[in-house]
Amino acid sequence: MTVAFFSGKGRRIGVALGAVSAGLLVLSACDKPTPLATVTVGTTSVNSEAACYNDGEAIKESLIQGCLNKKPEKTLEVAMDDKVRFGVDPEIAEKGWTLFINGQQAEQEPFKKTYRTIPGSAFFASQTGEPATKTNVSIVETSGKKLTGIWQFELKKTS
Repeated sequence: MTVAFFSGKGRRIGVALGAVSAGLLVLSACDKPTPLATVTVGTTSVNSEAACYNDGEAIKESLIQGCLNKKPEKTLEVAMDDKVRFGVDPEIAEKGWTLFINGQQAEQEPFKKTYRTIPGSAFFASQTGEPATKTNVSIVETSGKKLTGIWQFELKKTS
């Protein structure tokens, strides 16, 4: 003869508490995702988590150039007459962000809004006079003079 230690209701409560405890344990082991940055051309959008991010704190000076030169995982095709739209999470905009093109700062002042549009032709000018066929664009979150996050994208020129 079997004796029930818990009633049906007691077992369900025990299982529910166990599931909640296991769920909290799994969540506590996860890293918090970085804020997202998005680039849109026409109807095509790609978004990415940061290539380098230190939870809103300054990235070490020794790591910055390596982050800016990292190969982007996300690529978009851009025609010269396309509009390239950049969007960032509000927490990035709150601190300010700027664009770097091929690892070089393209703007002096940080932008404080979540969205902006730039003509595609701006990304394919070359300093040597020869037109570029691809460009690495970095969205860089700033805090004063410190860089706190870097998101990488590659723009490929189409005809």
